Amino acid sequence: MSGREASGDHLEGAQAAAASVAAVTTMHPGTLHDLPGAYRVCLLTGASGGDASTLHDDPDLLGHLWAGAYLTFPDAVTRVLHDDRGVAGYCLAVPDTAAFEQWVDHEWLPPLRERYPLGSGRTAADRAAVERLHRPTRTDAGLLTTYPAHLHVDLLPRLQGQGWGRRVVQATLEALTAAGARGVHLGVDEANTGAHAFYDRLGLTVLDGPPGARWYGRTLGPT
Repeated sequence: MSGREASGDHLEGAQAAAASVAAVTTMHPGTLHDLPGAYRVCLLTGASGGDASTLHDDPDLLGHLWAGAYLTFPDAVTRVLHDDRGVAGYCLAVPDTAAFEQWVDHEWLPPLRERYPLGSGRTAADRAAVERLHRPTRTDAGLLTTYPAHLHVDLLPRLQGQGWGRRVVQATLEALTAAGARGVHLGVDEANTGAHAFYDRLGLTVLDGPPGARWYGRTLGPT
């Protein structure tokens, strides 16, 4: 074997080892340092699970609605997935939805409403998001009686199909139970058929709820 061949084999082996190390995915509680990555995941999964980048001129609006408040709210339960390319997914939850919505209305939304006046936005999707900043929907009180917590989960395609969705949801459910939540709910866009199949596999129950989404729930705590 020539020296050139030996060197090439060594280089290929080193590259393979480096790729193996780089591909490791980790999960940890979310922090403010995860905000930029979580906002990007939110945008890249914001069109019924698909990339919403072409729909939004402002790439941060979906993150303001669906990610930032959870990583800022003191009592939130969050799990963030990292790989060699950064944040690749998350599960964001709160044990008390009513308390969270009150905090969002009084603390999170006022500065955003100043930044984004009602009616502003360069695209239809941006204007719809701004509308939601100013006129958020309150969760049905009847739903909260049995399922006071709520969560949502987004994974980039590169993590899908590897079991990370199940793991990150299970870790979040365990943390919600430890926080005293008796039940958890979530709403899914009717068009997001992949998410429906995922929550069906997790054993969540389809609930009656407001129109515009499919609602799932699960009781928590000792059985």
